[in-house]
Amino acid sequence: MSADGLRDRARALGLYGVLSEWDAVKNEPWLARLIEIEEAERGRRSLDRRVTSSRLGRFKPMADFDHDWPKRLDRAQLADLFTLAWLEEAANVVIIGPNGVGKTMIAKNLAHQALLSGASARFINASELLNDLAAQEGSRSLQHRLRHYSRPRVLVIDELGYLSYDHRHADLLFEVVSRRYLEKPTVITTNKPFAEWNETFPSASCVVTLVDRLTHQAEILQIDGSSYRLKEAQERAARKSAERKARSRRNS
Repeated sequence: MSADGLRDRARALGLYGVLSEWDAVKNEPWLARLIEIEEAERGRRSLDRRVTSSRLGRFKPMADFDHDWPKRLDRAQLADLFTLAWLEEAANVVIIGPNGVGKTMIAKNLAHQALLSGASARFINASELLNDLAAQEGSRSLQHRLRHYSRPRVLVIDELGYLSYDHRHADLLFEVVSRRYLEKPTVITTNKPFAEWNETFPSASCVVTLVDRLTHQAEILQIDGSSYRLKEAQERAARKSAERKARSRRNS
């Protein structure tokens, strides 16, 4: 790389001591390596900070996802989501499907991929988000929390539809979605198709507008099938039963 290119990288890193002696060190063979090391270390620390603040927690990698288990899944669409085109387009992602088909697993892996690309992300359960906002007393504290959820480049709202909420919760969700609209993507997992969102917000008048705002520019991934968690639980129970029978035979 040219000396000018190295100087730009040193300036971006804030290496002002190096910059002050630039003419003396610009041709030194160790300079490029020094800048590479500093860039790598700052990148690592930045990723660690973003992963911690994302609150993703533990999750299985997509390598463990059984693509053959769902009865309905657009594999091409799923693969395309991991190109992060939706992130660049600020398009929302809505993952719809019954319990146990991998919605949360996919959402967490999408958020993690966004983190690896340099974006910030935040993962939160729908009930935690809405109850947090509804509990704020006064306009000032509410605005502060709304800004908190508007700040991350990617916001994942998990398990929307498992509980029912009143019209205030619906209004608050609409406010979050609207603040991020066309600027930052929101990823939502839900067990209910949009036609049933009135069951989640039974007394809300903004549901149609909320769905319209959320889906205007969105990737909607639909998954149908039986619970993979139930399948794993049944397989584990069968395995444990076989192990107990084997031990019993050895001890008899």
